Amino acid sequence: MSMQHSFQVSGKLVDIHNKKIYPAYVWIQDGHISRIEKTDEMVPHQFILPGFIDSHVHIESSMLIPSEFARLAVVHGTVGTVSDPHEIANVCGIAGVDFMIENGKKVPFKFNFGAPSCVPATLFETAGAMIDSTAVTALLERPEIAYLSEMMNFPGVLNQDPEVMKKISTAHRMRKPVDGHAPGLRGDAAKAYIEAGISTDHECFTLEEAVDKLQHGMKIIIREGSAARNFEALIELVDDHPNHTLFCSDDKHPDSLVTGHINDLCARAVAKGLDVFNVLKAACINPVLHYRLPIGLLNEHDPADFIVVKDLTHFKVLETYVDGILVAKEGKTLIPSVPATTINQFDCKPVTVQDLTIRKDDYPSQNGLIPVIEALDGQLITNQLELAGKLINNEWVADTAQDILKMVVVNRYHQATVAKCFIRNFGFKHGAIASSVAHDSHNIVAVGADDAALAAAINLVIAEKGGVSCYVNDEQYQVLGLPVAGLMSTSDGYEVAEAYTAIDAMAKSLGSKLQAPFMTLSFMALLVIPHLKLSDKGLFDGDRFEFV
Repeated sequence: MSMQHSFQVSGKLVDIHNKKIYPAYVWIQDGHISRIEKTDEMVPHQFILPGFIDSHVHIESSMLIPSEFARLAVVHGTVGTVSDPHEIANVCGIAGVDFMIENGKKVPFKFNFGAPSCVPATLFETAGAMIDSTAVTALLERPEIAYLSEMMNFPGVLNQDPEVMKKISTAHRMRKPVDGHAPGLRGDAAKAYIEAGISTDHECFTLEEAVDKLQHGMKIIIREGSAARNFEALIELVDDHPNHTLFCSDDKHPDSLVTGHINDLCARAVAKGLDVFNVLKAACINPVLHYRLPIGLLNEHDPADFIVVKDLTHFKVLETYVDGILVAKEGKTLIPSVPATTINQFDCKPVTVQDLTIRKDDYPSQNGLIPVIEALDGQLITNQLELAGKLINNEWVADTAQDILKMVVVNRYHQATVAKCFIRNFGFKHGAIASSVAHDSHNIVAVGADDAALAAAINLVIAEKGGVSCYVNDEQYQVLGLPVAGLMSTSDGYEVAEAYTAIDAMAKSLGSKLQAPFMTLSFMALLVIPHLKLSDKGLFDGDRFEFV
């Protein structure tokens, strides 16, 4: 993987800006493109284009540290990311952001980290850290920090909360973009949010909402990840607004990263008949221009960040180059694993079955109806249902016949009472799953068919000081330890993907029809997305923004 001093790559060059394709030689010297030469000679039947960029991804969601994420992503032609280190920041604060930057620097890949804008995400949950406007300013002053990460506190923006406005104005002063997060925001509220100087949103789930925001000058990042999937609803925007659309995954589990990345979105878009140049603009060009990324765009004198693909329909990646280094070739990564240290905040004792019981008077009910969270497959939002609860010995219990399971959140930072509620759509007939990946504060969240299984699954995670677990019975259970902040493994990315695939299959064997049970579980404590969620402090109404 040593840098070749000078070499050339030939093929059909895709000039996205001018919408042209022509045979060419691309000369690379000292990590930069020294010259591009059109030719009439025969060149290999392959296409040379700028590398793909994931315009909004939490690396932590892959359960891999940045160096391992890069090893897997380059295989699919990804050369860089715009990454919000918000997950690890909620657990470990600025030290967590430092960990991501330093580990990312160890590999040839263009990570562009942001300054997390909302740590903690709300005051209705227990997080491991707080990053105030003074700390955000210190981060934004660092050259490695490219932008202010998603401003999830949209009520704070609309009400001009001084702390929120300070973070935004600092980013503007440093000429660094501000990322948005405003699901469902429309009309005057959307206009006011955008006029505060927030330039992107990746949370749109309808075309009307996206068009509304585009009209006010916002760029729309079309998200298709392991959790939220908005590609089908939004993809036609790429032809209508080619300069104002980008692609992202937001959250990408390791098994999914092994199979594909932004390259898949390009293939799907072209298959729908979209203009290939517009699609590549969203995938390769717009992110670099919007965030002013230090990533080459296949121009002379640019850093030699580019890819060679077999065709412009399936986008099968033959070679990936970063700074002139060949980092992947024909489905194989050429980046070696680098050893990594761990960083964590975890202090909680094993739970007992007694910790998980719900006495009749301790849970809101009316005429035998209790509030139940309805999880929706492929969505971060949930619904609030009122369903007939099951009482045994004066305690509310899970009712697998009605698919009403118990969900709990255990504070991972210090000893506290366990928060409890009920949830539908996980579909388990028996057993339980648990995870310390639980947006945004990453306490331990678990769903199960009975209290004994719940306690067992939670205690598997506690024993590892973080991870994901599935408990079937005393003979059958699995746990994937995540020693970095309870979010990431330091192991080889392909091995983590294999372990995750196995535990995901085990969770589905309990009866779940969800595409990704652990991914869905990880958002059930995310209070900033409505309608009903559970924090470590109790059941939370996301519309009224208060406890039930």
